[in-house]
Amino acid sequence: MKDRAQLRKDAKEIFLSGVKAVDPLNAVQRHLQLKKNTLIVGGQTYDLCDYEGIYVIGAGKASAAMAQPLEDLLGDRLKAGFVQVKYNHSVPLKKVRIKEAGHPVPDQAGIDGAQQIIELVKKTSDRDLVFCLISGGGSALLPSPGEGLTLQDKQSTTKILLESGANIHEINAVRKHLSRVKGGRLARLVFPSRLVSLILSDVIGDNLESIASGPTVPDTSTYSDCFHVLEKYNIREVIPSAVIDYLERGKRGDIEETPKINDPAFEKTQNLIIGSNILAVQAAKEKAAAMGYHSLVLSTFIEGETREVAKVHAALAKEIMTREIPLSRPACVVSGGETTVTIRGKGLGGRNQEFVLAAALDIAGWNEVVVLSGGTDGTDGPTDAAGAIADGFTVSRAESLGLDPERYLRENDSYHFFQKLDDLLITGPTFTNVMDLRLVLVA
Repeated sequence: MKDRAQLRKDAKEIFLSGVKAVDPLNAVQRHLQLKKNTLIVGGQTYDLCDYEGIYVIGAGKASAAMAQPLEDLLGDRLKAGFVQVKYNHSVPLKKVRIKEAGHPVPDQAGIDGAQQIIELVKKTSDRDLVFCLISGGGSALLPSPGEGLTLQDKQSTTKILLESGANIHEINAVRKHLSRVKGGRLARLVFPSRLVSLILSDVIGDNLESIASGPTVPDTSTYSDCFHVLEKYNIREVIPSAVIDYLERGKRGDIEETPKINDPAFEKTQNLIIGSNILAVQAAKEKAAAMGYHSLVLSTFIEGETREVAKVHAALAKEIMTREIPLSRPACVVSGGETTVTIRGKGLGGRNQEFVLAAALDIAGWNEVVVLSGGTDGTDGPTDAAGAIADGFTVSRAESLGLDPERYLRENDSYHFFQKLDDLLITGPTFTNVMDLRLVLVA
């Protein structure tokens, strides 16, 4: 039987295997092939002789890493490019320029970079081919406020939405309608050039509209939907007045709606998902099986309040321990998706660390159980940790150090809790992003 130390070691190795499976280099190489002058993108062919210039634009934590293999593949055919990434997420590139900016709350650097992307695509024509590289974080990293809105308006609105408990689809519905580039508007700016958008998905179900707020896809949401979100979470009164006025003008028809499916720009646009949560989850499952675990994928569609999701995972661990249902021991249950945290305290943490802290309380005393949760991008919330790891001894070990786990959970202070136990999961930037990966291991 595997002991606790081995379970913890295995959990980290399984997690990293899942992350490796969605490495941008491999993802781009799997979906693009160049045969002489014919470029094959996900089964669709492009005769490069038909184009005077090829350009690259992009935004997201992985966009620079995605540009590397594209540069190598296109070589001298590539004229220029510009991508925007989160701070400390740059990689060496030859022709594509990189700008670092704020995430998850946009900053002035992000606005400046978004404007440079707009200026670049304005210079292209119907004889050009434009690649757009989109990954998680693209919403915050492509900020271009609508006319009359300020950076502060966007920052305040984003922060309020993130703390409200709204899911990513709801948050992005609002973001799209406050932007000059989201919700299909970037595709309209690129038109009449041919547009190929390569996408690393970080949303449940790989909904193209929600990934980075869908800058290159038709948008089905409306200004009215934005008000439904604000009212659902009772935050309309705290949203900046300029934002409310802007949305009201849009609802009246004074500001143009986001482009819908019949917009001509989409006739010249290919959107291709090259990596997603299911790839990471399946790779983790296969790694666990290779290490001798009976493994199971619970779901990649998991969302909802983090603490409640943690209770379900802990209950599953107890079921396996007690009755070996639905798996025989040793067992590894893998899940994906993205939960939400409603902020009530003043601590530091992220949804993965909070998940592990909540689970730790439920598995206390179940000494043959280990729980790990991490963001595949290597960053959990506003911290330098990807997530955390806990076991049946975590609570008792914390209490022996004078720590009160329940107080840390109430304060949303999971980071400092696990920091004191040396149980933070630190990977550094992984240069990819396909939501979260959660593991429950039972010896």
